[in-house]
Amino acid sequence: MRQDTATHAPADAGLDDARHACNTSAQLLSPTALTGKPSHTSWVVHGIIQGSAIGPVSYVVNAADLATTEPGNSLCKYADDTYIIVPASNVDTRHSELNNVEAWAAANNLTPNRSTSVKIVFTTKRQRQFTPPPLLPSITRVTTLKVLGVTISDKLSVSTHVQNIVSSCAQSVHAIRILRTQGMSEEAIQTVFQSVVVAKLMYAANAWWGFITATDRQ
Repeated sequence: MRQDTATHAPADAGLDDARHACNTSAQLLSPTALTGKPSHTSWVVHGIIQGSAIGPVSYVVNAADLATTEPGNSLCKYADDTYIIVPASNVDTRHSELNNVEAWAAANNLTPNRSTSVKIVFTTKRQRQFTPPPLLPSITRVTTLKVLGVTISDKLSVSTHVQNIVSSCAQSVHAIRILRTQGMSEEAIQTVFQSVVVAKLMYAANAWWGFITATDRQ
């Protein structure tokens, strides 16, 4: 992403505070080091500085002018993830929406890669007979999709997500038991348990808990 693009995009969207932040980031100097020897400093004119904490915000600001081309379609943007949501009634607009995103990316010095993009078709469990729309060129159709760390199936089920959480927490509990045998204090163990296991169980729970089944609760 060009820094000058990130500077002007907020102005077009009327985001004065964000424009000030992008102006500041565009004026940063970025040195690097190899075998302990620092290099000469250079102006940052492309991309987002890794670990700067403004990377996700910079992308959101830069993508403020990215919108759908057809009524009824929607875009969900968070950090550097972008999701195009097309209802069944607008299935014929998929190509135009993809072309619109690719044109926007080219104008902002970004390179979308269709081979790393995926498509998922959501249906209800009661819908037994269903004819999926034609495949999109170079885009793989999947049956599960991880959205911001939460795995959702094409039937709007989170069973896979629950199974992944249980498996990951079991591994973490085993590691905590090893820490206990090595003499870690009970207070420290509780801190690790809360930070690792409980955090995994509670992550985005408000979003996926309503989709679990009686089997998932066991």
